[in-house]
Amino acid sequence: MSFGEEGASALPGPARLTAGAIGRVLKAGFGDFMKAPLFGLFFSTIYVAGGLIIWMVYKASGQEWWLIPVIVGFPLLAPFAAIGLYEVSRRIEAGEPLNWPAVLGVVFAQKDRQIPSMAMVILLMFMFWVFVAHTIFALFMGLQAMTNVTSSFAVLFEGNGPAMLAVGSMIGAGFAAVLFSITVVGLPLLLDREVDFISAIIVSFQAVLTNIGPMIIWGLVIALLLAIGMAPMFLGLFVVLPVLGHATWHMYRELTTEG
Repeated sequence: MSFGEEGASALPGPARLTAGAIGRVLKAGFGDFMKAPLFGLFFSTIYVAGGLIIWMVYKASGQEWWLIPVIVGFPLLAPFAAIGLYEVSRRIEAGEPLNWPAVLGVVFAQKDRQIPSMAMVILLMFMFWVFVAHTIFALFMGLQAMTNVTSSFAVLFEGNGPAMLAVGSMIGAGFAAVLFSITVVGLPLLLDREVDFISAIIVSFQAVLTNIGPMIIWGLVIALLLAIGMAPMFLGLFVVLPVLGHATWHMYRELTTEG
């Protein structure tokens, strides 16, 4: 539908994924990236630059230990950073022209729609995760260990370190699962239709609950690819993020039925 169209849209229903859906969406995502690589590189540059800025700010502050929860939580912001990629895939799918004013105009127009509300939910969860991770670290390791991490990460594998990593990983996985369930359909849906963000979250949860097994696998694939992309100073994200962003749009189509 047109983004300027007035009135609420009908909500889509959850669909059951068919065999090979993950492979199909990754192939489609890579295909969209190859059709419009400059858009992919542009939007991924914003994400990578954000990561490098976070790194430099905390490095300059002399509190590098804060980077541990920030780096772990950083991929949670990927769906929001990929909104521009959803629009590119939508245009390719609909046969609409791909030009910078049109694509950036739609992205900019989101400030007057529901995506900022969803963005606030994402950012609040991200910041709460940073706080929780900091608290877990302090409870298990003590404040002195935090400063020692700046010179050696070996402290994480000594004393209470392994227990802290285990508890932190489980809690972090819980945060990631909730945020994944909110955004896997919620963000593309908000771009695609005129619905409120609460309804988008509900539809997204319904789609995930309808496809628990495939969604666990899809979440693990996303986490693995993002981890690989982040390893060399976030530089791998120049390819990984566009492909996943486009693939997420196609997964949204697979997970929903017309309402």
